[in-house]
Amino acid sequence: MRAAIRWLDRLPRSSPARSRALFTNHRDFSDLTPTQYEAAYAWLGDVGLLSDLHTPVPAAERVFTATITHGGSHWLKDAGDLVRSPDELPDDAVRAAEAAGLTTEAAFAHVITAWGKVDAAERVRVGMAGEAAVLTLLHDGVDAVVDHVAAVADGYGYDIAVHGSGCTLHLEIKSTLRRSRLTIHLSRNEYETMRRDPVWRLVAVRLNPDDSIAAIATVNREWMVAEAPADRGLSGRWESCRFDVPLSALSPGVLELGPVLRPNTPMLAGRVPWPGAAASRPNPIE
Repeated sequence: MRAAIRWLDRLPRSSPARSRALFTNHRDFSDLTPTQYEAAYAWLGDVGLLSDLHTPVPAAERVFTATITHGGSHWLKDAGDLVRSPDELPDDAVRAAEAAGLTTEAAFAHVITAWGKVDAAERVRVGMAGEAAVLTLLHDGVDAVVDHVAAVADGYGYDIAVHGSGCTLHLEIKSTLRRSRLTIHLSRNEYETMRRDPVWRLVAVRLNPDDSIAAIATVNREWMVAEAPADRGLSGRWESCRFDVPLSALSPGVLELGPVLRPNTPMLAGRVPWPGAAASRPNPIE
């Protein structure tokens, strides 16, 4: 990390060759070996830090962020839950901050920023994969018109509409790769749509690492209403919220699809339990 910071400090005003000669021959830089400098230069290229050498962000902060983002820090994807203050920084982040000469407060700020970018990108990717997987499951498993309205506009407040004989549902899909807990982020528009739309249902999808569906469940809407935040005054309004959904609020499958379910659709019929939750009673169609 020290070698990488030195490269970024020098390169905006000097060529790689001149910087390399300085690091190799000047006693002020002799605490590191030429091999360490070369390894740091290659790493800077791998993580993309050589593409913008004139950014105003200090070199130490850029190297620290790249270290925790590209260094295999498995905790980063859960930093929003695990790291809630500078005192809760993992040991590897603390050591990286010390190597970069950053305070724990500065390191914490960069960790939260990096987590926000990783979390947002991963939520988008997993969300799209979950929608695609549910669409395939519905096309193969129901005798009804399946309309992916989210592909047309994101203001409906749900992702998929199902229209069939004796069955109309508006499904909001929320996906996760986790087995241990289910965390859902709901926008204000999605929540208000749920409150005014009697056929709106929140469908949770747990994906396998290959983005195939491992389990599917319906979240109890009464539980969501009871747990949702409330506006305290006329000048403040929440626009999105997070739900940590307990097993007691989940019903495996989407049982209200019963009138249009085809035979041999165990996942939609609630025959495949959500991890930790009991399976629903078999649907008569099976």
